[in-house]
Amino acid sequence: MLQVPYLRENKEAAIAGLAKRNHLDARERVEQILLLDDLRKSVQTELDNKLARANQIAKEIGELFKSGKASEANLLKEETATIKEDSKLLEIKLTETEEAIRQILFTIPNIPAEPIPFGRGPEENITVERFGEIPVLHAEAQPHWDLAKKYDIIDFELGVKVTGAGFPFYKGKGARLQRGLINFFLERATAAGYTEYQAPLMVNADSGFGTGQLPDKEGQMYYMPEDQYYMIPTAEVPITNIFRDTIQKAEDFPIKACGYTPCFRREAGSYGKDVRGLNRLHQFDKVEIVQIAHPDTSYTLLEEMRNHVTSLLQELELPYRVLKLCGGDMGFASAFTYDMEVYSAAQEKWLEVSSTSNFEAFQSNRLKLRFREGDQKPRLAHTLNGSALALPRIVAALLENHQTPDGIRIPKALVPFCGFDLLN
Repeated sequence: MLQVPYLRENKEAAIAGLAKRNHLDARERVEQILLLDDLRKSVQTELDNKLARANQIAKEIGELFKSGKASEANLLKEETATIKEDSKLLEIKLTETEEAIRQILFTIPNIPAEPIPFGRGPEENITVERFGEIPVLHAEAQPHWDLAKKYDIIDFELGVKVTGAGFPFYKGKGARLQRGLINFFLERATAAGYTEYQAPLMVNADSGFGTGQLPDKEGQMYYMPEDQYYMIPTAEVPITNIFRDTIQKAEDFPIKACGYTPCFRREAGSYGKDVRGLNRLHQFDKVEIVQIAHPDTSYTLLEEMRNHVTSLLQELELPYRVLKLCGGDMGFASAFTYDMEVYSAAQEKWLEVSSTSNFEAFQSNRLKLRFREGDQKPRLAHTLNGSALALPRIVAALLENHQTPDGIRIPKALVPFCGFDLLN
């Protein structure tokens, strides 16, 4: 959530920055927020004056009673009663005004960082890095959904029977491959200084609001109305919310946390060839990395996180590219996002496997996540997160790119984690 003081001091720059998001015109909303904030200040000043007068009268009443001037004291008591009624009305008006500001702020996404280009969608993203050669497959090569059936490692039909489409069963070496990848990603994250958490798979609305899933992505999350819990769409939500309503010490930065969780997404509106096999699921596994950072160093840390993710892809021997997303393709809460995509040789297309983002203070403002530096007043920290990595499309690319006539070759770095070097 954007900060009102920032919008007041940088109104035109904020409006221009938001226009990077598919030419979003936020002028009317920003100006409405500033008008409401003027009203809020006016009401707050009037309320403060009323309360100050009430305190002054209380002292005067005490003195009058001491002096035996009861009639004059009683007249002031009448004024006090009027002030109390007026104050109640002003408090209601103040609360309503603050809520009106918040409701408009909820509709405004984060301002893209300075290097982010204008853009309407994926076609205007910028490739900033590319690694590896596109594999040339043998004549009988197959897409991963056929390989899964051939080697009896993923059962999509059984998932449909037990739950529905988008909830596959992994079995045998397929399950071991999943477990091996999770452990591989967690071990690499731990070696990079991340503290591992095992997080809840359900969160309350405050947590969803804190990281920006609510109200923006409410329709994409599974919701249990009886308990008012949401199934997590990513471990980012519970892990980042560990630090909600806290004041951290600047000397403890960066705070690095990671965790493996299943993730749950309704993926409403998804259809067609892009959802076949592992390309788009309702439940999938992912290891997430999160950092809480000083504003002065958050972009250096973003590059560190990007390098961490790409090092995993290199160890898995997968060709990849890194995209700097344009304003029109970024998530609601992000100020800067890198997408990492691996090449799926059998499908002959790029598959997104990670988004690594700097949210600057957007999430922190919602989370009330602040830090103190020396004797200075607490201020908002920066939050970052990234997928390191999401498994389904990684598995799809591993199966397709490393297939041979004799079976599917397991990358050397992964063998100790899954216990076999050939899937056949």
